[in-house]
Amino acid sequence: MGLVVQKFGGTSVADAQKIHRAANRAIDAKLAGNSVVVVVSARGKTTDELEQMAYEISDNPSKREMDQLLSTGEQLSISLMAMAIQAAGHKAVSFTGGQVGLITDNAHSKARIQRIDAERITSQLDQGRIVIVAGFQGVDENANITTLGRGGSDTTAVALAAVLRADYCDIFTDVPGVFTADPRVVGEARKLDRISYDEMLELASLGAGVMHSRAVEFGKKYNVRIRVRSSATDEPGTEICQEADTMEEIVVSGVSLKKDVAQITMDHVPDTPGIAADIFALVAKANIIVDDIIQTEHESGCATLSFTVDSGELKAAEKVVEEVRASWPSCKISYDNELAKVSAVGVGMRSHTGVAHSMFRALAQAKININAITTSEIKISCLISRDQGPQALRAIHKAFNLESAPTREGL
Repeated sequence: MGLVVQKFGGTSVADAQKIHRAANRAIDAKLAGNSVVVVVSARGKTTDELEQMAYEISDNPSKREMDQLLSTGEQLSISLMAMAIQAAGHKAVSFTGGQVGLITDNAHSKARIQRIDAERITSQLDQGRIVIVAGFQGVDENANITTLGRGGSDTTAVALAAVLRADYCDIFTDVPGVFTADPRVVGEARKLDRISYDEMLELASLGAGVMHSRAVEFGKKYNVRIRVRSSATDEPGTEICQEADTMEEIVVSGVSLKKDVAQITMDHVPDTPGIAADIFALVAKANIIVDDIIQTEHESGCATLSFTVDSGELKAAEKVVEEVRASWPSCKISYDNELAKVSAVGVGMRSHTGVAHSMFRALAQAKININAITTSEIKISCLISRDQGPQALRAIHKAFNLESAPTREGL
């Protein structure tokens, strides 16, 4: 007997018919001889609707109370899923994150999992039940409900698969797998059969919405076999796996677009040791996740320091840097909240040259200006104007011929 974890996103449980279809997938896996754990997200647009309710009450709701509120969306889904499985004549039980011992830190709205006590789940599996767990949520050491951030149900599912040593973790969504680009923006995007953990991690952190980046981190760390599949068909989807030698033959595996990026630029910052550390200590204390950091030196002994954050974090970041500026009267701060980041990702970049040239040429031919460039050994990212994001994504996708399946002759 094997053990499988299945995760169903919000669109996959949006109505009664889809809940029954998801329940049947769990039942089929059970009848095939497996122990089955199901992780579900809030239905459809429930999380958005709950957020709207909160902002109708307060312009700045407490993050703790937001977590209390948003967690109810998943609690609704798990109960309905359990009822659907029971109505089909099979045993099932639902649990919240806290009820299965999913313990997080206390960073409300973007908590990180610290440990999971799987005893309650394994006890129920041993009794022949399908176990349904609320995604996206846990509790901290003081039993406060926490949430893992948007897309956090993926993280719950892969973390449970790791703890339970599952044979595989199926991420069911409304798309049939991982594509070379967002098919809603790039009509020629092609579904990938396989992609490495490192490539998927880069794509997820750079705007590809099909998988949550922390879920991929768990998968890589614990070697969880992850499959991204459509909840509407029986297609095999895309497997996220360890890097294979053949993957390096493909220079670029995919391109992504992060649409909502804000940049903060601090000019005339003292160019002395410890200044950057002091600034980013305060940023970290405010629980703001920083993306790219660029520092340039002036002849005057001052420096210009720029960094990017998600647009939704800009207000919190503004508050921090304005506090810092009080110590440096000559420091000037500017904000740009109309940016996007377009990126090309591929493990083949480690062993091939000319990738940057091809990417920059494609953007130049599309008359798209580059504000900043950042790189790693398997990705190149360009900061551009937000309104040119889709055009840039299509241009780069075409430049690397990603619409065509690679052949050895074409490499």
